[in-house]
Amino acid sequence: MTYFVHESSYIDEPVSIGSGTKVWHFSHIMKGSIIGQNCVIGQNVYIDANVVIGNNVKVQNNVSVFKKVTLEDNVFCGPSAVFTNVMNPRSAYRKKLDEYDSTLVKKGATIGANSTIVCGVVIGEFAFIGAGSVVTKDVLPYALVYGNPARQHGWMSEGGNKLNFQKKRNDIMVASCSICQTEYILKNNRVFKINENHAD
Repeated sequence: MTYFVHESSYIDEPVSIGSGTKVWHFSHIMKGSIIGQNCVIGQNVYIDANVVIGNNVKVQNNVSVFKKVTLEDNVFCGPSAVFTNVMNPRSAYRKKLDEYDSTLVKKGATIGANSTIVCGVVIGEFAFIGAGSVVTKDVLPYALVYGNPARQHGWMSEGGNKLNFQKKRNDIMVASCSICQTEYILKNNRVFKINENHAD
């Protein structure tokens, strides 16, 4: 075994867990789930059946990741974050699996502590969800959102700095990050790294 599972946790085979991943106290990984390499699954975490989690993902204590949720590489889920997968649940009227909605959290995104991600949304690359937010619609790549419901309040770098865009030559909006040593441009309400292709 090239991964670590604390003796108090339950792993329902078959699952796929990548090398270097650590599963801590009182967590439950359901069958059919896929967890990548070098992940940290904190205390009292529930990973539902057939959930897909990429590499280097950090899932902090008390997080529930339900069916049809996908977390791409380098996603961070803060403590007690919750994902849903049904829009109109009723205890007496059980939903079929094909009635569940998918949720996709793209690479590098951060989900703050105690946030709720309502199903059916896509959270873009390197987006940043503030603590205690309720996300009810798609979030743009690099967007900073928070509140209930979550609304956009700016842009974040890949390193986790809030970006301060200023007009430069030819009226191009440019910002830089001291953490990741990268420059970004803002064009048509989208953020791109300077060296990325950002055609209209």
